[in-house]
Amino acid sequence: MSKRTSAKYKLDRRMGENIWGRPKSPVNKREYGPGQHGQRRKGKLSDYGIQLKAKQKLKGYYGDVTEKQFKKNYTEASRMKGDTSQNLIGLLERRLDAVVYRAKFAPTIFAARQLVSHGHIRVNGVKCNIASRLVKPGDEITLGSKAQEMALVLEAQGLSERDIPEYIAQDGAAKVTYVRVPTLDEVPYPVKMEPNLVVEFYSR
Repeated sequence: MSKRTSAKYKLDRRMGENIWGRPKSPVNKREYGPGQHGQRRKGKLSDYGIQLKAKQKLKGYYGDVTEKQFKKNYTEASRMKGDTSQNLIGLLERRLDAVVYRAKFAPTIFAARQLVSHGHIRVNGVKCNIASRLVKPGDEITLGSKAQEMALVLEAQGLSERDIPEYIAQDGAAKVTYVRVPTLDEVPYPVKMEPNLVVEFYSR
């Protein structure tokens, strides 16, 4: 399980964007960066800086995935047929914690990872506590009976700020089926993600 090393909203402020689309994000009030120098005028980013920021934003969106895991996803995406940037998004969206988050079983990607690691999620009826596990089209993801009564889960299911995307089919409040691997334009990112820049970053 990858550990969150910094507060999630710090990432929002560092990026200058509300990357999860949460109403509580400090970026909604302050668009400048954190710290005493946050309001300084920023210089123009180099190509490397733009690519690095795109990588940090995408990596952060999926719960600050470790660099090792993220690069592994990129390597796998580059080996697959087709567009590497689309393949990368497809792999990230197949992560079990991402599917739990998309299914609105958890209010944040971090809470989704915690649900998985604490053994509250079943894949095709079998308990799974590996957040980075890749689900396949047709897999059924179910909430454990204890988790169905958790305040965190009930809060997530009542959120109006996001909907369950079409590539995940809902079957009642506690079960979804992963229908297909989405393309970039199907993924409901609240901000613009640029996986093509991530590919450029790694292929330098």
